[in-house]
Amino acid sequence: MLGVGLAWPVLPKLIQQMGGGDVSGAAFTYGVLAGGFALAQFFFQPLAGALSDRFGRKPVLLAALAGSGADFAIIAFAPSLFWLAVARILGGVFAATNSTANAYMADVSAPEDRSRNFGLVGAAFGFGFIAGPLVGGMLGDIDLRLPFLFAAGLAALNLVFGLVFLPESLAPEHRKAFSLASANPFGALARMGRLPGLVPLMAAFLLAAVAQRGLEAIWVLFLDFRFGWGVREASFSL
Repeated sequence: MLGVGLAWPVLPKLIQQMGGGDVSGAAFTYGVLAGGFALAQFFFQPLAGALSDRFGRKPVLLAALAGSGADFAIIAFAPSLFWLAVARILGGVFAATNSTANAYMADVSAPEDRSRNFGLVGAAFGFGFIAGPLVGGMLGDIDLRLPFLFAAGLAALNLVFGLVFLPESLAPEHRKAFSLASANPFGALARMGRLPGLVPLMAAFLLAAVAQRGLEAIWVLFLDFRFGWGVREASFSL
């Protein structure tokens, strides 16, 4: 999540730079790229969950780290907006870190400790979202592509750490056979509809996500347009 947070104050400005400096065009392009990321995540997140149930958590976590690193590396060297789009879609395909980390924590936690341990995972993700924009803003003040190189390096270090030190949490006898039904995102929505209590909760999450993504698309560009703030100053407001 530190790597994800690094991109927040920088990516809109990089898009603006690559698109010729138009503010409204940059905001629209950012929205399209964010939509591509989310669409890929929508289709591939259930697949990642089904694969982790079949083959274990560790391979899926490592694949997610490798995909995230590739996403950041492509952005760092992207010669055009097309390659930014490729990177963002790739990032969405491999954006399985959060759900798989929670599944890993559920595997290794006693039932009475799960709520506390899930809270620790959430705190770690929250710290990444706090520190990431600050670090990204400082690096982006030097060069707009530097935060993405740094994020790719972090992903590579995490990948090596996971390969060497992370044990598998899901024992073979507890794994499930892979089925296309479990990997179908629309099937997950249908199952959610059979649990009425989840519908308003998911609606609230949807509205919150729409508001957050909309703010991400315009916030840094607005601060620059209205107040002349650079990415470093904008990062302190995220």
